[in-house]
Amino acid sequence: MSERSLNTDVPSPARIYDLWLGGKDNYEIDRVVSEQILAAVPDLPVLARTNREFLGRAVRYMAGEAGIRQFLDIGTGIPTADNTHQVAQAVAPDSNVVYVDNDPMVLAHARALLRAAPTGTTAFIDADLREPGKILAAAGEHLDFDRPIGLTLLGVVDFLPGTDQARSIIAELLAPMAPGSHLAISHGLVGRQLEEGVRHWNESGGAPMTLRTLEEVTSFFDGLELLEPGVVPLPRWRPAPETLYADREAVYYAGVGRKR
Repeated sequence: MSERSLNTDVPSPARIYDLWLGGKDNYEIDRVVSEQILAAVPDLPVLARTNREFLGRAVRYMAGEAGIRQFLDIGTGIPTADNTHQVAQAVAPDSNVVYVDNDPMVLAHARALLRAAPTGTTAFIDADLREPGKILAAAGEHLDFDRPIGLTLLGVVDFLPGTDQARSIIAELLAPMAPGSHLAISHGLVGRQLEEGVRHWNESGGAPMTLRTLEEVTSFFDGLELLEPGVVPLPRWRPAPETLYADREAVYYAGVGRKR
């Protein structure tokens, strides 16, 4: 595990996201930046909850209907309810999950993530999405790339500044994965609702975010079978009866694709 130092003078996306989910693992800088962002986009805590719900529905689909037993979750975030291994192992107790993050606060919580079901496994990799080779090499110690893998990139591709770079990294991650592997992505869309909040975030000194058009986000699934209903607002991807805000417009979109 990394000895990466914790910098409490720079806001953390993982800590602010945790704050919006009602968590306690944050610092003054996170709360100040959060207040600035929420003044511009008050609905972001709703977004955090709907993104967590999408994770649950997507992983349940992969572990259930798609029969996937291996998951690579990049941009894990601070543990909260319904983490990937909890959702997957509730459906299939023998599921194996590898988490990837590079935030020191997340690393400090790694032990909580590693409490797997008795017949499944979890592992944790300290790496950045911009290091796909490192991620794949480390994940290869825990996952069988000859069998399908569920790859989740929720709210993390936004931190890659170049769309071509993002496509290249996603393609590199998918390249060694077996046919039948699935990719789930959630991403913020260009539009006035989010732009002011992103401006405050980018001025805060944290890792800059990039919003994209629906066409750009959809292009991340090029070469995959894009599952119905396509790339849609978070609450509209196969909503369950209990899904929050399913009838509401969203500034964050999500989709799931299958590797042929």
